[in-house]
Amino acid sequence: MNASAPSPSKTLWRNADFVRLLAAGGVSAFGARITREGLPLIAVLLLRATPAEIGLLAALRAAPAILVGPLCGGWVDTTRRRRVLIAADLSRAALLLAIPLAAFAQRLDISAVYAVGAAVGALSSLFDMADHAYLPTVTGRDTLVQANSALGAVESVAEIGGPGLAGILFSILSAPVAILANCLTYLASALILVGIRTKEHPVPPGDEATEGWISIFDGVRLSWRVRPIRALLLTVAASTLFGSFFSALYIPFAIRTLGLTPAMLGATIAIGGIGALAGAAMASGLSTRLGIGWALIVTGFLYAGFTALIPMAGGSPGVGMAVLMAAQFLGDAAGTAFFIYVASLRQATLPAEVLGRVAGAFAAVGGVASIAGALGGGALSQVLGLRETMIIACAGMAMAQVFAIASPLRRQKVLLDPAPPADA
Repeated sequence: MNASAPSPSKTLWRNADFVRLLAAGGVSAFGARITREGLPLIAVLLLRATPAEIGLLAALRAAPAILVGPLCGGWVDTTRRRRVLIAADLSRAALLLAIPLAAFAQRLDISAVYAVGAAVGALSSLFDMADHAYLPTVTGRDTLVQANSALGAVESVAEIGGPGLAGILFSILSAPVAILANCLTYLASALILVGIRTKEHPVPPGDEATEGWISIFDGVRLSWRVRPIRALLLTVAASTLFGSFFSALYIPFAIRTLGLTPAMLGATIAIGGIGALAGAAMASGLSTRLGIGWALIVTGFLYAGFTALIPMAGGSPGVGMAVLMAAQFLGDAAGTAFFIYVASLRQATLPAEVLGRVAGAFAAVGGVASIAGALGGGALSQVLGLRETMIIACAGMAMAQVFAIASPLRRQKVLLDPAPPADA
């Protein structure tokens, strides 16, 4: 590199359109966190929903990703992604507006909350998919790791502050008015996106991408035909499958086995958001030192290893909380860096015209793995116990890295030029 040339990071931050995309993503991320906490609060505070109804609401909000990714990936590849992002923001705002309007008219019931939760979940999946596909158009390839690190940092800040902001809004305002304020975050995101001027060139109708969107397996097919992306897909699927054991077991383990109070648990989870922020900050430097392939593998192993501290926790609630805090901070740092490398490698390895479908395939496979892992982990814990099942989960997360080690990824030092989706 020329000594007088600006570093990739400096070049990135001089890119006004990237800054706008980052700001829009940040505002949208805060909105998504407020929605995530706000809809259950509406159900509990206004509708006196049962725990089973709250569980169903969570499932309905998560399930759309399994269908939206594969079904809409081709459409994202053949249209202007900025328009998709703006439409998703405006649609989420409009849907959420129905909640306070129904509440003020005294016509709100749990079925309406279910419907809005599912629709907003689907639109959030669409937004994330289009955002992933749009990023290389705005930044160029040379700064993808830095750009994804910045986006990861913003997501981490939203994870730290979003739930707290939701709590403040619902404490100061009435629940319907708090949801109304949530609508404004999506409107603000859409307004910021309108200011982006970078031109994009979607695939014209009639090309292969347009024909392929009909098949829900098209993104998986495209991923499978390029060996590094195939390895990424298998690694992410296996890691998500075993990692999702924790979604079913973490809270019962912390509360029942370790004796943490809800307040202690909330503080512990917040530490994970700080760790994720640290992981986003270190991702670029680590990939420079190790090469992006080994950075992916190492952070994958560290993610599993630090997570393994959780089932090792014991003693008094204070000691258990300290161990969980360390596991949350270190594990979320490694996990955030790992997924930054996954996104950057996908964006750099494949041509722009297939990124929407491939992102949809990863979202769908991850969604299926998440549900299977949560259900499987819960069932297995009934037989083996919480601690033993969580240890198996950590071993599975570590073994998932075998797919990356056995692929060309381990030899990859930098982001390569995009290759056509053919056998490699």
